[in-house]
Amino acid sequence: MAPVQSDTSHSTLEWLDRGTSEIFPHNPDSSDPDENLSQRLLQSTKPLRIKFGIDPTGTEVHLGHSVVLRKLRAFQDAGHTAILLIGDFTARIGDPTGKSEARRQLTSEQVAANAQTYLAQVRPILDFDTPGRLEIRYNSEWLSKLNLAEILELLATTTVGQMLAKEGFAERYEKQTPIFLHEFLYPLMQGYDSVALESDVELGGTDQKFNLAIGRDLQRHFGQRLQFGLLMPILVGTDGIQKMSKSLGNYIGVQEDALSMYSKLEKTPDAVVDRYVELLTKLPLDQLPENPRDRQKLLALEVVSQYHGKDSALNAQQAALSLTQGGTTSAEAVPEFSLAQVQFPAKLFYILAASGLCKSSGRRTAAELQGGAVRLDGDRVEQVEFMAETPADLLGKVLQVGKNRFVRLVE
Repeated sequence: MAPVQSDTSHSTLEWLDRGTSEIFPHNPDSSDPDENLSQRLLQSTKPLRIKFGIDPTGTEVHLGHSVVLRKLRAFQDAGHTAILLIGDFTARIGDPTGKSEARRQLTSEQVAANAQTYLAQVRPILDFDTPGRLEIRYNSEWLSKLNLAEILELLATTTVGQMLAKEGFAERYEKQTPIFLHEFLYPLMQGYDSVALESDVELGGTDQKFNLAIGRDLQRHFGQRLQFGLLMPILVGTDGIQKMSKSLGNYIGVQEDALSMYSKLEKTPDAVVDRYVELLTKLPLDQLPENPRDRQKLLALEVVSQYHGKDSALNAQQAALSLTQGGTTSAEAVPEFSLAQVQFPAKLFYILAASGLCKSSGRRTAAELQGGAVRLDGDRVEQVEFMAETPADLLGKVLQVGKNRFVRLVE
């Protein structure tokens, strides 16, 4: 059989390197398809099986998660089979990577509910429609059936010393923070997933190298052809410093409304805007505008188009212009609220009521804050006790409740 035919946009395999942090093993001068992923892609006579596993331990997908998913989509577009592995069994343990303590174990019902929410959110990223391009699998299919003898066989492939070299375990051991034996099983079970799926390539973040390498070790143990590991970088959050994380509040959810998403992306720090373009879009990197502000606008328009469509993205761009620069939308001026009516320091709780965005400063306002309906310049504010010390902290910013209620804060 002839090698798999990729579409013309993938013919040079430039898509493979875009944004990629590491491929292992990697011998770019070799023609051996077991040492050079490019050669395996070029020489393969059938679609490769590309594995990406997620543990549905949470419910909200953000743009940081999309980085690896977009690489999985690139493999799909090149004619290969993406395997989206739902770790419904391993999620009950939780990946210990980078954790300073054991993760809370979830029930099977919680995991199942999270998985369905996750799948709904990744639909705009992956190709769910082309036959043969996507398999959705659950690792309970095989992990729940392992007997004690098979589990002992897995345990016998790795030493305690190897496990303690894993990120997080060594630190916890030094600090005498408990490491439970079931946590040692996590990378072995993730590795066994590669055996069960006969994976050719496994994708993950740079913090997943240990787990991906275990998959290669187990494939070797079971006499399979070894997978390649492909690592993608961890996306920096909207603060431009720390990794994107819901707990840090520096994230952009893939299901955020178009205006909120556009507003946040338009403010991407100059130092990371090129990285965002590289990891979150297909825009040619050598054709970007020279002006950083224009790059931010182009980035925001492109990403919002992916999740909401081009028309919604253009509408969000116009609305953002109205909100932040005093433009107009539908010939109506953006409402303004004078902070002279407020005594500072002031809780946002009371400003919402004084401005008329909320009817009172009572329970309903607190509920909207805690529910994430309140945004300040596009950033979600959920703290009921959020305090502004002086008017200068708020001047020129847009205070928004829901999708249609907003005011610009002025003197």
